Amino acid sequence: MRNIFRNLRYDTPLFLVLTFMNFFPDNVLILRFRGFLASFFIKKCGRNFRLGRDVTLYNSSMIDIGNNVYIAKGNWFSAGSKITVEDSVMFGPYNVIASANHSLKDNSYRYGETIKKPILVGKGSWITSHCTITAGTTIGISCLIEPNSRVRGSIPDNSRYTSLQ
Repeated sequence: MRNIFRNLRYDTPLFLVLTFMNFFPDNVLILRFRGFLASFFIKKCGRNFRLGRDVTLYNSSMIDIGNNVYIAKGNWFSAGSKITVEDSVMFGPYNVIASANHSLKDNSYRYGETIKKPILVGKGSWITSHCTITAGTTIGISCLIEPNSRVRGSIPDNSRYTSLQ
């Protein structure tokens, strides 16, 4: 019953809004309008939410978004557990934020237990592009996550992070 409510209240209307709004180009007016329409179908969403084209927000009933957040084209949020994005955060294009991971069972990840852990992205952070943020990650305040990074664990405040060495 809970899944039916979630689908009717959050997932299906959000899918319809985003599908329709993807016909329009990304410009300041459309980014704001797309974010405004999507905000009604996200658990908690602050003011001035800007949303690019082709963004997927899976299980938006477990996503909290602060004020002045910008999510660029092609981002994919998979909220198996809670995802919290604090105020003034920017997501560049094509990031993956997944708060659930698969585990191995009988030599296969397909049938392993799902491990769900929350994700927190701190105030004023910038997730550049093509980054993957995995379950259980906490990104501190004012962090810069460099392109193509895989992030897991805790990133301290005011850090510049890259997983490429």
